[in-house]
Amino acid sequence: MIAVTIGDANGVGPELMLKAWGEGLFGADTVAVGDLAALKRAREALSLSIDFTPVADAAARPRAGTLAVLDLGLLSPADIHPGRLSMESGRAAIAYVERATRLALDGVIDAMVTLPINKEACGLSQPGFSGHTEFIAELCGTRATTMMLACEKLIVTHVSTHVALRDAIERVRQQRVLQVIELTHSALLRLRPRARIAVAGLNPHAGEHGLFGQEDAREIQPAVQAARTRGIDAHGPIAADTVFYQAVENRRYDAVVCMYHDQGHIPMKTLDFDGGVNVTLGLPIIRTSVDHGTAFDIAYQGIARTRSLHAAYRMAQLLAAGR
Repeated sequence: MIAVTIGDANGVGPELMLKAWGEGLFGADTVAVGDLAALKRAREALSLSIDFTPVADAAARPRAGTLAVLDLGLLSPADIHPGRLSMESGRAAIAYVERATRLALDGVIDAMVTLPINKEACGLSQPGFSGHTEFIAELCGTRATTMMLACEKLIVTHVSTHVALRDAIERVRQQRVLQVIELTHSALLRLRPRARIAVAGLNPHAGEHGLFGQEDAREIQPAVQAARTRGIDAHGPIAADTVFYQAVENRRYDAVVCMYHDQGHIPMKTLDFDGGVNVTLGLPIIRTSVDHGTAFDIAYQGIARTRSLHAAYRMAQLLAAGR
């Protein structure tokens, strides 16, 4: 059983859920976790003919030809305002994720797929909220996690994600870099026949032997050496302005460990904006996500694309099958 959280009710999540259902992505082993009111609003806006089966148990089977919905009942129709930032929808989106996470921890579901939430909306009710990845890791009681983004051409992981760039530099430490290399290695063994890992440098030209900063030689290189002594095929630090070309065009590496959010996100979204998948590595559960935001500007207009949801769902199935 796979649970799909519908994301922020004012964003594109509910319509993506319905469109993907219509495209045949989901079956009887899928349950939507969210508010039935939001899904009904999206059904009306898109003029779709989809029937729902409200379920109290995530493992319950829906009526044939219907979408199972674990309705948390947090939002009324009057609470749903497509395209608008809302404390109510942000609070509800957090609750959907928490319910699905606890279902996964309890073994009720095999994996969870998350549709996009809005960090600002969530922060209105939960100050300091920084994102799905960090919130789910906290619920799981896990500190050693990393965000992996994957598409057909490239896989990247991150030493840090949702922090200021000044703070991200401070987080480039040998122990953390080694931890992310090891998490990346474990994931690659489940996804690809080889696990060749490039580790991107932090500074221009990977520090140019200390000319442009000390972090590459002092923190990243020792982490790579430690990984290699553990049998991991890791290389680096490699200058960030060439490492992605080597991974994608020359196919020299199967994944790139990146030092901060934009270092990994920019090449990934340039290569495949619609088809990327976000996977949280290091959790005791399987969690994948679409690699895009709530897109308030196009919510409930029927033009949001489902490619990333298809990829995230297929990745969840693949990982669940290989546990």
